[in-house]
Amino acid sequence: MFGSTGFGGSSFMGSNVVTAPTNHNPMKDFEVVSPPDESISCLEFSPASIPQNFLIAGSWDNHVRCWEIDQTGKSIPKSQETMQGPVLDVAWSDDGSKVFMAGCDKMAKCWDLNSNQSIQVAAHDAPIKTCHWIKSHNYSCLMTGSWDKTLKFWDLRQQSPILTINLPERCYCADVEYPVAVVSTASRHLIVYQLENTPSEAKRIESPLKYQHRCVSIFKDKKGMPTGFALGSIEGRVAIQYITPSNPKDNFTFKCHRSNGTNQQYQDIYAVNDIKFHPVHGTLATAGSDGRFSFWDKDSRTKLKTSEQMEQSITACCFNRDGQIFAYAVSYDWSKGHEFNNPQKKNYIFLHSCYEEMKPRQKS
Repeated sequence: MFGSTGFGGSSFMGSNVVTAPTNHNPMKDFEVVSPPDESISCLEFSPASIPQNFLIAGSWDNHVRCWEIDQTGKSIPKSQETMQGPVLDVAWSDDGSKVFMAGCDKMAKCWDLNSNQSIQVAAHDAPIKTCHWIKSHNYSCLMTGSWDKTLKFWDLRQQSPILTINLPERCYCADVEYPVAVVSTASRHLIVYQLENTPSEAKRIESPLKYQHRCVSIFKDKKGMPTGFALGSIEGRVAIQYITPSNPKDNFTFKCHRSNGTNQQYQDIYAVNDIKFHPVHGTLATAGSDGRFSFWDKDSRTKLKTSEQMEQSITACCFNRDGQIFAYAVSYDWSKGHEFNNPQKKNYIFLHSCYEEMKPRQKS
């Protein structure tokens, strides 16, 4: 992993001095050194197939950065790659040797971490919003979802896609847990795909939410099979949706990332920017435009924790492979327009120890 040749000009070793805590870190969490220069769009920890914890972040400064996170919470910058436009999504290969990155330059690239080289592996007619690696027993490929209203599947050895599926609208968010993919588009379309043998549409689900979808995350049952998903919208609400519910009452929605206004006549309502499920406990985290993250137990329908408020929105979050570390990115999400963008405010990635806090509530 990471050839011993060093990284030449592509390293971004900044000063490793961690400054005294100010109000930018109200949870007193570990701060990742040398964070991106612009808003952070995506975070992803390395898979369980490699022993180390590597954290990847893509941002609007066109860069994808990689850090190694050690057991003490220290972050060591390893390398970075550059795209020709803002990065919108990143994904790991199942063996942890490659990182895929997609964005506004209408292409996806594969970054080989051993050789530290990257090559283009996918192209669309508009920015690529999502990328996911699919590992099946008889094929593996990269799935890309774009604002050109297509979903494409790429064998890395071929220049053209092995399959293109037309979407009803622009792809806004997606998730993959083999053998299931869920894709959400503009106009609140929701489509479930089955991925065995050849990916194909399994069913369309009427949206349980009334406003634009922002994020989706698949959850598994006790046997480890994907059985449903959590869907977040710009209206401070999350839907828990089973793909084939045994009881329609299993599906429900809950409000989150809302504040009480100064006079109690109204409520400030914020977007749910990201949702991730804990890899061990099956509980979930939501990250909001209000600058807070919350932990939830969907089975007992309870909130486990809400963080203090950050200086800016939380734009992305993820768990490491064993669920000990919760990483979250604090940066402006443009939810209040360009006039609220303050270039003086730094972007941060924090690491929060979460294993105990994410444990489900004991049934009394």
